[in-house]
Amino acid sequence: MTEQLEGIDPAAPPSGPGCLECEANRGWWVHLRRCAQCGHVGCCDTSPAQHATKHAKDTGHPFIQSFEPGENWYYNFHTEEMYGGGPELAPPHSHPADQGVPGPHDRVPADWQAHIH
Repeated sequence: MTEQLEGIDPAAPPSGPGCLECEANRGWWVHLRRCAQCGHVGCCDTSPAQHATKHAKDTGHPFIQSFEPGENWYYNFHTEEMYGGGPELAPPHSHPADQGVPGPHDRVPADWQAHIH
């Protein structure tokens, strides 16, 4: 996946260092995913709220990229295909490394594993 693809805007910056909806509601997440079309950062499907998938369903934006340090894989919601890499998106490429997984540290419940999917 190296060519320019519809549904990926390399210039769109990420919406922030954490899940946009979880941040607004003081929630927490396991891993973060970034919409490759608009930059929306949402929580993964293991997270309680699954905002990245909800964003894709609500908008029709097909691609997400991992927003975890050291990861650059993509996923296409329309075809359910994974890609080992693709176009480089606008920085930053991940949440801050000290944010933790799950995160953010100060909002993750002690029994967090009982809340994941």
